[in-house]
Amino acid sequence: MAVEVSDAPGAKRYEARVDGEAEVAGVAQYIRTKELVAFVHTEVSPEYEGRGVGAALVRTSLDEARAANLRVLATCPFYSGWIARHPEYQDLLYQSRSRVSD
Repeated sequence: MAVEVSDAPGAKRYEARVDGEAEVAGVAQYIRTKELVAFVHTEVSPEYEGRGVGAALVRTSLDEARAANLRVLATCPFYSGWIARHPEYQDLLYQSRSRVSD
């Protein structure tokens, strides 16, 4: 099974397709600024769950964030869990620099 992931900036999401099909197998929605990309929601169609579609979405989008020198805010639980299991991507995580406290 070949998973192809592409950015759909008009829809503010990455889309995954399997074996060249037109149907979208999964999406990763994001909010992007000049310095940061926040991944807010990931969804994989039930028939493709457990087949690497989600991982392909995360890996491709994080590789593109790295290439664009963007920090990553992983508010989506799937993204944060995946990054926690893949330390080679943890350097991308956004770290708040604010020193403000209550």
